[in-house]
Amino acid sequence: MAEISSNIFESLLKQVQGFSPSVEAVEVGYVQEVGDGIARVTGLSNIRFSELVRFANGVAGIAFNLEEDVVGVIIMGDYDTIQEGDEVRPTGRIASIPVGMGMVGRVVNALGEPVDGRGPITAADYYNIERIAPGVMERQNVNRPVQTGIVAIDSMTPIGRGQRELIIGDRQTGKTAIAIDTIINQKGKDLYCIYVAIGKRRGEVARLVATLEENGAMEYTTVVTATASEAAALQYIAPYAGCAIGEWFMENGKDALIVYDDLSKHAWAYRQVSLLMRRPPGREAYPGDVFYLHSRLLERAAQLSKKRGGGSLTALPIIETLLGDVSAYVPTNVISITDGQIFLESELFNAGQRPAINVGISVSRVGGDAQTKSMKKVAGGLRLDLAQFRSLAAFAQFGSDLDKSTQRQLDRGLRLTELLKQPQYQPLSLTDQVAVLYAGTRGMLDTVSVDRVRAWQEAFLRAYHSQYADIADDIDSKKLVSDETEAKLKAAIAEFTANWS
Repeated sequence: MAEISSNIFESLLKQVQGFSPSVEAVEVGYVQEVGDGIARVTGLSNIRFSELVRFANGVAGIAFNLEEDVVGVIIMGDYDTIQEGDEVRPTGRIASIPVGMGMVGRVVNALGEPVDGRGPITAADYYNIERIAPGVMERQNVNRPVQTGIVAIDSMTPIGRGQRELIIGDRQTGKTAIAIDTIINQKGKDLYCIYVAIGKRRGEVARLVATLEENGAMEYTTVVTATASEAAALQYIAPYAGCAIGEWFMENGKDALIVYDDLSKHAWAYRQVSLLMRRPPGREAYPGDVFYLHSRLLERAAQLSKKRGGGSLTALPIIETLLGDVSAYVPTNVISITDGQIFLESELFNAGQRPAINVGISVSRVGGDAQTKSMKKVAGGLRLDLAQFRSLAAFAQFGSDLDKSTQRQLDRGLRLTELLKQPQYQPLSLTDQVAVLYAGTRGMLDTVSVDRVRAWQEAFLRAYHSQYADIADDIDSKKLVSDETEAKLKAAIAEFTANWS
């Protein structure tokens, strides 16, 4: 017994002798004022911009205003229990988010914390939410398509990998539907998707996630959510957090697509935070740097050069307009930053044209570079045909007699308009789009009545993949329509239409 006691004594003696005291200086601040999601903190003279801090109740905050004696902190959570005089400790870490393959298939908040009840996330790395966009020399031309599965977009306003294409329109015109259809269509196309929900209702986000799961899209998708019930600070940082997740894929030689739904609410959240911080307001009460708010976010989307791994990040920002006014402050800002826009109109939506895309003012500045040869061949004259149809339709309203060629153009325009209608969550493959557009633009549907065009399309696509599967496989594999394939496709459409009608 005595021997055991002496062994313990010797062990303790060694530990005491080997102990070297370490003194660490920790800067501590104190809450001077708190309310409405922001706190003014004194005593943090060495803090950095965007550094994370911890309040006494465990809630995190971000250093937002660095003034001479006071630091303005935006609180990312419940601020009701924070009181004047509470201790605030800096973490030494700039606001960052976990990134990597562990994020795929998960629903996270703006801090990267899981909110789907499926346990912790294994992170490959941590990226700062604010990062410098790749320079000009690190990029290359955008020349690979992102197939949305939506005929009107893939044929006339094609989106390329690395592009920034704005989706703009009034509320309830199908903006989110286009983004979700695009995500669903990426199954098996080696494109990782990030959907950022800003200021939406929780029930809406839950339905959206359920839709993605039903269609098998959550296998390659990450959802970042900052709902309307959460702090304005979280709504402000959510797009940057989602972008950091997408950048990890891009910088590791992969392709990613990010949807910001929507940047109007993001600007509102930033305006709220800025006004509470007493930053001077400008036009429409937005702070002066609201353009930089979105430009530094959207410029991070890029097609990297082969030297940098060749990865890409494609951005689909969404902007909500009021009564179709695209000349408001935030819409004009984002239009000038992006590489084109898809404009949705309430009148078209209410008239049953869905997706309600106004092809006249929708544009892609990448254009044909992001289109496959097969689509370019069949859809080359589609925009012109529709433009002529619209001008003739306006003229025909006066009820004057029309000559045969004008009437033929009108009839064809009506059939093309029917072909561009598409149900939600039913994206079409490239080869299907090529086949139906070939029939429409080459006048092979002129004998089909307008009200039966949709029925013809459904019946033809079934036959296309059963009776004429060799043509579909040829277009799908080669991504072009050779003269031989075109002759076969023309014969197949003519044969099917004759038998069907």
